[in-house]
Amino acid sequence: MGEFVRVEVADQVATIRLDRPKMNALNGQVQQEIGEAARQVDADTGVQAVIVYGGERVFAAGADIKEMADMSYADMVAHSRTLQDCFTAVARIGKPVIAAITGYALGGGCELALCADFRVAGEGAKLGQPEIQLGIIPGAGGTQRLSRLVGPARAKDLIFSGRHVSAPEALAIGLVDRVVPDVDVYSEALSWAASFTGGPAIALRAAKQAIDQGLEVDLDTGLEIERLQFSGLFATEDAKIGMHAFTEKAKPKFLGR
Repeated sequence: MGEFVRVEVADQVATIRLDRPKMNALNGQVQQEIGEAARQVDADTGVQAVIVYGGERVFAAGADIKEMADMSYADMVAHSRTLQDCFTAVARIGKPVIAAITGYALGGGCELALCADFRVAGEGAKLGQPEIQLGIIPGAGGTQRLSRLVGPARAKDLIFSGRHVSAPEALAIGLVDRVVPDVDVYSEALSWAASFTGGPAIALRAAKQAIDQGLEVDLDTGLEIERLQFSGLFATEDAKIGMHAFTEKAKPKFLGR
C-alpha cells in the first residue's frame, strides 16, 4: 500500500484508490504507486476485476504541474518513460478494468481513465486533455489511446483545443461507456465489475490480450493472435468445465485454471 494509492479487495474485485488531496494530482510518486498497484492486482489470483477510483469528489485533475514546471528536456526524457510505463501497467492488467470517474479527469487523469477497458462517469464529470494550453501535448498515452478510442478527428479536436468534455458529450463520442448520477458512480462500477467475478479468468485475459494486441497489427496478424489464444484455451480446465456444462444444460463453475 502506497502513501497516495491503495488497493482494496472485496468479493474478488480490487479497487485501486487514488487519495492525494485535494485533486489527486499525479506527481511522480503517485505515478509509481499506480504502477505498483496495477502489477499487484494483475498478479493476485484472488482478483477477477478491477476498479480505478479517485473518490467521490474527483478522479484525477492531471499531472502535478508544479513538479514539471522546472524540468529540463533531459529530465523529462527520463521521467516520461517512467510515466508511460506506470500507466501502461494499468492497461496491461489481464482482467476487466473499469474507471469510475467523478469530477475532473483531465490530462493525466483522462489518460489514466483511457487505460481502463470501460469508463463509468458521473453526470457532473469533466474529461479532457488540456496540455496544449500549457504549451505541451499529452505524454502518458493520450495521443495514442484517445485516437484509438474515439477516432483521430475527435482526438485532434480535444487535444488541439484542450477543451473540457461534459459527461453527456463523452458518452456520445464513446469516451465513456455509461453516465450515472454522481453519487452512483462507484456503485455502478462495482456492480459492473462484479458481473465478471466467477467467470473464466484465463479466457477473459486471453480475450483482452487478443483485442488489445490485435488493434496494433494488421488483420492477418490479429487473426493469428486470436487463433493462438483460442487454441490455447483448450488446455484449460475452464474450457472443459464450460463446454461440458453447456452440453449438460448446467451452470458452469469455473476454477480459473
